Amino acid sequence: MINPVYTAAEDRYESGMKYRRCGKSGISIPEISLGLWQNFGDTAPLARSRDMLLHAFDKGVCHFDLANNYGPSYGSAESTFGQIMKSDLRPYRDELFISTKAGWDMWPGPYGDLGSRKYLMSSLDQSLKRMGLEYVDIFYSHRFDPNTPLQETMQALVDIVRSGKALYAGISNYPHEAAEFAYKYLAERDVPCLLHQVKYNMMHRIPETTGLLEQAKDAGSGFIAYSPLAQGILTDRYLNGIPSDSRAARDYSLKASTITPELVEKLNKLNALAAKRGQTLAQMALSWTLKDDLVTSVIIGASSVAQIDDNLAAINNTKFTAEELNIIDSLTK
Repeated sequence: MINPVYTAAEDRYESGMKYRRCGKSGISIPEISLGLWQNFGDTAPLARSRDMLLHAFDKGVCHFDLANNYGPSYGSAESTFGQIMKSDLRPYRDELFISTKAGWDMWPGPYGDLGSRKYLMSSLDQSLKRMGLEYVDIFYSHRFDPNTPLQETMQALVDIVRSGKALYAGISNYPHEAAEFAYKYLAERDVPCLLHQVKYNMMHRIPETTGLLEQAKDAGSGFIAYSPLAQGILTDRYLNGIPSDSRAARDYSLKASTITPELVEKLNKLNALAAKRGQTLAQMALSWTLKDDLVTSVIIGASSVAQIDDNLAAINNTKFTAEELNIIDSLTK
């Protein structure tokens, strides 16, 4: 079957999406971004991936978040994105904000992960080929490498931006001290850090407790949160225990031992609070992450168009009363 020629929705920027500025930069990104960590690799039907990407763009989601080893298998999410870019999204390239990263294992040997200049530059070249792009909008160092001088990693980001292969530089999963060095090093070379990408949700408060949120703001950087739904925990999936078709049941990226009776009880109380707010639990979890200006955007994953729409509805109510926040804190801190 030949797909019909895609034409983006004319009202894509008037359909309800809101945009936030990345720190002190000129870039704004949607409050909800689409991540391709899972469900977009070579094990997923291309047609479904295409439907989700194009639907998200029609709804004003113009930021797509990738990494070199997203799939499965490694690299296949970028290849999928490249195919859809070529067949459908190419005319809209200047409207898209595309990211990729390197830092976790990608190929065998001593140069296939972490933070060396050789790895970062080689990985980006491979990512650009898979996606069929001349440049990405932001390239991240995906994790702090304690065995490589941080100056080497940061200088690689500087040189990548100056080469034109990325327009902006970012960091991901950096601890406070390393992030402070990165912000300063990049700013001094006129390649300021655009975004710090870190895991953040109701159940995972490390960016709060370690000061990463305020640190990014003080540095003039944006902060983008991944795993805002705690890999599905903060949805209705586990309100009655562990479904047979869930990640926890497969022990895949989420351990079954995580879903304790105590957690299920807390999730049901959170779900009741969400219902009072007129939201699903997933919507409330996303809204909570966006409750103030410390978070620029949250990255969602999706396995269907319907799931994307459910998540996008979260931006309609990001205000919380003090009482609601206290209830959430009592159940999640």
